[in-house]
Amino acid sequence: MDSNTPISKIMTTNVIALTLNNTLLDAEQLFKSYRIRHIPVVKDKDVIGILSLTDLQRISFVDMYKDEATEMEGSIYENMTVEQVMVKKPIQINSKKTIKQVAQILSKNEFHALPIVEDHELIGIVTTTDLLNYLVKQSN
Repeated sequence: MDSNTPISKIMTTNVIALTLNNTLLDAEQLFKSYRIRHIPVVKDKDVIGILSLTDLQRISFVDMYKDEATEMEGSIYENMTVEQVMVKKPIQINSKKTIKQVAQILSKNEFHALPIVEDHELIGIVTTTDLLNYLVKQSN
């Protein structure tokens, strides 16, 4: 395994993103539709936050992948904003970081995704799942 491989080799480039104009219901629908667990929040092209499925689960008290919506969930989503729930100013990396460097950043912190930014523009995202998939492929 080559841990000096740039993260650009395994990052997701077709990134789903939110803006501050989106609602938490919008976010929930994106999590369900794309079966993802992290969504960067952008203002213009700058990453200003990241919202995780766990963040929504913490405030909604429901299973995010069940089809039934509850009144409680709707009420909570109407009374809170993406900005209130997201992690603000997440660590961002550039695409030249190595897989080893990214693994070290993720292992030292309590999050599982990093936005990848070039010239203040979101170009990708890498998650712990991406790293695990890379390790599995390398071991075959």
